[in-house]
Amino acid sequence: MAMAVGGAGQTAVRSSPNVVPMIDIMLVLLIIFMIVTPLIAAGFKATLPKGKNLDPRPEGDNEVVLGIDEFGRYFLNGRPLPEGTLEDQLRSIYAARSEDKILYFKADNQLKYGKIQEAVETARRSGVRVMAAITEPNQSAASVFAAGDKDKKKEK
Repeated sequence: MAMAVGGAGQTAVRSSPNVVPMIDIMLVLLIIFMIVTPLIAAGFKATLPKGKNLDPRPEGDNEVVLGIDEFGRYFLNGRPLPEGTLEDQLRSIYAARSEDKILYFKADNQLKYGKIQEAVETARRSGVRVMAAITEPNQSAASVFAAGDKDKKKEK
């Protein structure tokens, strides 16, 4: 509350709140959220290489997927990994598994081969026995398969 001093000996109390500091704080918070939110929501983004003769099976719930984006950052099941923790994370996952030691691998198609080779070697040291590459279907091959499926349905 503020006091306004009038003429000689007159005082009046004004009941108007000062909202300028609150507005300043709200603007700072808005700017922080505008910067941080896209970084959190970004996740794993990579342009996968095209493949032929692909199995259309999607990844299951219990499968481990290692991703490498175009900048060489690692993602385990879609969550970013801190630098240098890939081997420890994979060891802890595959130490508990007795049979299923399969790692599904997604990498950006513009990534240098050395980075992919480094990830493969790290996975092998961590206990992975089988690595399966995940690719995007080639559009021309996908359209041929789809047309073949339609022809089979018509014959029945």
